[in-house]
Amino acid sequence: QLQASGGGLVQAGGSLRLSCTASSMSFMGWFRQAPGKEREFVAAISWSGRRTYYSDSVKGRFTLSRDNAKNTMYLQMNSLKPEDTAVYYCAANTRYSGSYGYQAEYDYWGQGTLVTVSS
Repeated sequence: QLQASGGGLVQAGGSLRLSCTASSMSFMGWFRQAPGKEREFVAAISWSGRRTYYSDSVKGRFTLSRDNAKNTMYLQMNSLKPEDTAVYYCAANTRYSGSYGYQAEYDYWGQGTLVTVSS
């Protein structure tokens, strides 16, 4: 039900925009998993788009938005760093329970899209 896209190879300091398409979803978010590391929270957004949340590691560099008319969520990633290299997963649920940073909050997951930032 979730389709993520937009990953690729970019140099440090560059930008990428990830997209995630999903229908009839409430709260949505992004997680990422770097090689050899656990999956971690990146950002989340409410259904209306008025509330957004970011991890400290991406705050100020990444911007999350959504267009409900297109059933699509966007993660604009600027000033990318090599440590941002990871597989990025979009996630969503149909009823938000207040724990946006936890994987258990989300019922649906996309297949992941690889972001590689070269130094």
